Amino acid sequence: MSVTGPLQVTTLQMNGMNYLQRQLWRLLPVASLLALVAGCSHPVAEFDLPGDTPETFSSNGPAPTGSAATEIVPAHWWRAFGDDALDRLIEQALASNFNLQTAWDRLVQAQAAADKTTAGLWPQANGSAGVGRSRRDAAGSVTYDTTYETGVAAGYEIDLWSRLRSQQTAAVLDVQAQQDALDTAAISLSALVANTWYQLADAKALIRITQQQIETNRQVLEVVSVQFRKGRVSAADVLRQRQLVASTESRLISARETAELLQYLLSVLIGAPPALAWEGASIELPDLPPQPQLGIPSEVLWRRPDVRLAYRQVQAADQRLAVAVADQYPRLSLAANAETSAGSVGDLFDDSFANLVGNAVQPLFDAGLRKAEVERRKAIVSEVIHNWRQTILEALQEIEVALTQERRQGEFLDSLQTQLDLARQTYDRNRDRYTKGQTDYLRVLESLSSTQALERELVRARATLIERRIDLYRSIAGGWELPEPLPLEVDDLKQTTADAGHTGRDG
Repeated sequence: MSVTGPLQVTTLQMNGMNYLQRQLWRLLPVASLLALVAGCSHPVAEFDLPGDTPETFSSNGPAPTGSAATEIVPAHWWRAFGDDALDRLIEQALASNFNLQTAWDRLVQAQAAADKTTAGLWPQANGSAGVGRSRRDAAGSVTYDTTYETGVAAGYEIDLWSRLRSQQTAAVLDVQAQQDALDTAAISLSALVANTWYQLADAKALIRITQQQIETNRQVLEVVSVQFRKGRVSAADVLRQRQLVASTESRLISARETAELLQYLLSVLIGAPPALAWEGASIELPDLPPQPQLGIPSEVLWRRPDVRLAYRQVQAADQRLAVAVADQYPRLSLAANAETSAGSVGDLFDDSFANLVGNAVQPLFDAGLRKAEVERRKAIVSEVIHNWRQTILEALQEIEVALTQERRQGEFLDSLQTQLDLARQTYDRNRDRYTKGQTDYLRVLESLSSTQALERELVRARATLIERRIDLYRSIAGGWELPEPLPLEVDDLKQTTADAGHTGRDG
């Protein structure tokens, strides 16, 4: 048995490459012809917004306090608050939040699925090689025969009715829809971080105010106690004031609990373990920035990624309906192959055989299977159109609600401020009259409790106004360029787990 040396192997490789190139060049005119006879693609459907879409927003009333001017909403809308700490938090959340990273993973999956459908538009070629050895006994002698074979085969489906092209277009639309889903998730995440941040600011403000109120109530308790020792008031007045001190102290406990829970939530939102990372941070509620200029409703709707997402779903469903319709018609495919065989490696590429075969397949009887699929796809198109129109209505509702709530909250805030001013004046007068013995303690207690309740409510109202503005930003925001995270590899996860195990054993 002969052994092929290094030089012979190199020659074999070169001959094989030349053979494959010759056969592929022979198939090139066939591929070009297939591209010419393939049908035109099914056009992507374009739809207008429903005819009942309003031309203006009905809730465009006077701007609330602190927002008389208007500005066009920026892509990074949270920067309008001028809060550097909030900017850093949202940037960290957009880069590290795991829910957002799963949206990135789904986008990569959609892109890979689109690449797979694109590959189906091209001819598929496969190479093969084999060797066989046979043994033959004749007249007491044994002979051995060795046969070497190699070949290349190509197959292609002519897309006469745009079935394959419609599948590929639908997959591309799925990628665009997933990008819109990613933008929607980013907007929701940034709004949630901003809301949580300013809820934490609200909780810290309540802690400060409650501590001041506790100090005030203790001072009043000293005054009432002095009056009691002088016999000017009853013990019931002392007990009522002690109860007010205890009640205010319990409010402080509740405010501290809220602040701690918000810090845990904020930690998770930015992709970190729950921690009291902002326990000592000084966070203030910002002044309300100017209200953004909305523009006409149709422009705002097309800017919203959730509306675009629903629209892409309509287009993709229409393309898949075209696939179902085309699946009822005949399929035409071509198969080409070239083969060569010889008894020795040196003679392998001297002779070859090539053929081209065309196949047409026409559905004859499928018990209504394909027709049922067409009807199902029609129903899906109807479903996603209705979903798109419902998304538009809900988007308009969100914007109108945000505009109305911000305006009414501004009016409510002004009303609370007026009430607080009057309550403070009432308390000051009742306190002076009480020290002079001109009124009873119950009037002082009532005015003091009312004043302190309004102080706390005013803080909450300011935080609610900020939340209303965040809701408005979220309802009209569009997408922006996001930092693409690095894909997580399984080996990275194994290494992280191993490191955690070592740390635990070391501890």
